[in-house]
Amino acid sequence: MTETTQDEDGSGAAGADADGERTDEQIAALREAQLETVRETDAEELADELAAQRLEIEQLEAALADLEEKLDEKDAEIDDLTSRLKRKQADFQNYKKRMKEKREDEKQRATEDLVERLLDVRDNLKRALDQDDVADLRDGVESTLRQFETELDRENVTPIEPEPGDEVDPERHEVLVRMDSAQPEGTIAEVHRAGYEMAGKVIRTAQVAVSDGSPADEDERTGADEADETESTEE
Repeated sequence: MTETTQDEDGSGAAGADADGERTDEQIAALREAQLETVRETDAEELADELAAQRLEIEQLEAALADLEEKLDEKDAEIDDLTSRLKRKQADFQNYKKRMKEKREDEKQRATEDLVERLLDVRDNLKRALDQDDVADLRDGVESTLRQFETELDRENVTPIEPEPGDEVDPERHEVLVRMDSAQPEGTIAEVHRAGYEMAGKVIRTAQVAVSDGSPADEDERTGADEADETESTEE
């Protein structure tokens, strides 16, 4: 009884061990199969991913090459514009130089022309002074003065000769003194020296005296009244 039981127990244990070995082998085989499947699947996915990345890299390289080509074109365009700008600047500087020389030449010719005309005025003035007769001298000087004024008019020069009572213009008048005058205070009382302007530009201000608003002295007023009475009597 005991032996039979023991044999049965031994046979059962042996069967269990055999089943255990088969199970481990099956698990190992299954695991290997799964790993192989995973390896194969990962390789395919990796290949697809690598192919996609390779395509993306090629596209990026193509885009980069296109950008580099455009950049080269822009650099060439910038170089061309820079070169043209430098030529324009050089041309402009040459133009300014030519215009300056032209203005200087025109100014020199204008000055020579004016001096030549003034020489005629000088000759006429000298001839007037050579006259022995006072009347002829006066006529010659007056004629020369008219000629001189004609030359000033040709140069667009006009006199600045304000009248007593006119308002003072700081741009055209130079106040020398303030004096007693019957003219309103702050207005021009007398003109000491005429001024001149050329083409609307003041080249010499007129020198004037300005009234301080005080009337003339009593003696002056008396003298003026007596003169008026004398003129009335004569009339």
